[in-house]
Amino acid sequence: MSETALRNTDIDAALNEAKEAYVTRNPKSLARYVEATAVMPGGNTRTVLHYAPFPIAMARAEGCRLWDVDGVEYVDFLGEYTAGIYGHSHPTIRAALDGALDKGINFGASNMTEARFAKAVCERFGLDRVRFTNSGTEANLLAISLGLIFTKRKKVLVFDGGYHGAVFGFAGGGSPINAPFDYVLAPYNDMDATRALIAQHAADLGVIILEAMMGSGGCIQADPAFLTMLREEATRIGAVLIFDEVMTSRLSPGGLQALRGVKPDLTTLGKYIGGGMSFGAFGGRADMLDMFDPRRADALPHAGTFNNNVLTMNAGLVGLTEIYTPEAAKALNARGDALRERLNALCRAADAKLQFTGLGSMIAVHTVRGPVRTPADAARGDQKLKELFFFDMLARGIWLARRGMMTLCLPIGDAECDKLATAVQDFLETRRSLLSGA
Repeated sequence: MSETALRNTDIDAALNEAKEAYVTRNPKSLARYVEATAVMPGGNTRTVLHYAPFPIAMARAEGCRLWDVDGVEYVDFLGEYTAGIYGHSHPTIRAALDGALDKGINFGASNMTEARFAKAVCERFGLDRVRFTNSGTEANLLAISLGLIFTKRKKVLVFDGGYHGAVFGFAGGGSPINAPFDYVLAPYNDMDATRALIAQHAADLGVIILEAMMGSGGCIQADPAFLTMLREEATRIGAVLIFDEVMTSRLSPGGLQALRGVKPDLTTLGKYIGGGMSFGAFGGRADMLDMFDPRRADALPHAGTFNNNVLTMNAGLVGLTEIYTPEAAKALNARGDALRERLNALCRAADAKLQFTGLGSMIAVHTVRGPVRTPADAARGDQKLKELFFFDMLARGIWLARRGMMTLCLPIGDAECDKLATAVQDFLETRRSLLSGA
């Protein structure tokens, strides 16, 4: 048997052992899962939260810690996929929610907070106008639709491995449940191939959309020159450039676009900006957003029962203006950069086939050597080894995404970063034989 085959056999054995220990530790989560399968397909209503043999069920949370139904404590390094930046039950947000509840909810009318919140969002992210939705998926759906209507064109340039919400998944080329737009699929970070596709479809291309750092795709940064090229090409052919900042808006006081110095025509937002409540938004150029102005005879419609719900408006406003201030954003992302470098230094010292990508407070683990600039680079990693990392981290009290994504929340401090670093060091030592080789 070859060395590679032997290592794969060893990984399989280690993973099976880790899963057996997981099942033994989590009997109440298993019981909850079995019960849930009777009323939800696979016991699930959010695909990303499912993993075999069954997902852990959480019972409560506080600050940056979670406790599952079996009483096990975890440090929350997932941060609800970037939405949980404030930690759990932040007192300022809790007070804002209590105040909103005291005055009633579901008015079916304009309220006293939404315009203040809109102003704060516009000023923070350099938008002329903004409209609220209930999720990042909705924000992207409306932004793309607006871009196509504005340009009177039909094609949308997206990127292989990109993700823009429940109906905009392009891993492996696309999802059967995607919204039925006319997509042109381009390779992320490939200047020449993307420029050629733009030229080929210029007459029909109305929208170019991407994350300036892929979030769900593995925290893979777009090269600054690549973003500049897209801005120049969109302007040249008259297409609308959309930056999906649903996740990446946390990476600087003005989002990743401010950090990179590239201004899109439209920006989509979501996640933490709603203060932990359901939230989405799209905004940008006034001449485009004003197509929704209901005072116009030709106004575009934009419905949504909960677009301006008072819980989101109040939690979002205090979160953005009182808690995640520009100073707090800089500090949190500096902490994330330092933590990522610390983890990578451990991997380098161990000469391990393990690395952490990302920027600021967003981190992803990859079981591959060499640069990770594209989803194809990430796909070269050993997925079973990544799964083993996930189960080993759970066993050490670290909560993260099954796909290896982590995001920092504000309550995470030195002690929590030390705990993660110790857990990774333990993984590097105990799984040393599995992490060697090319």
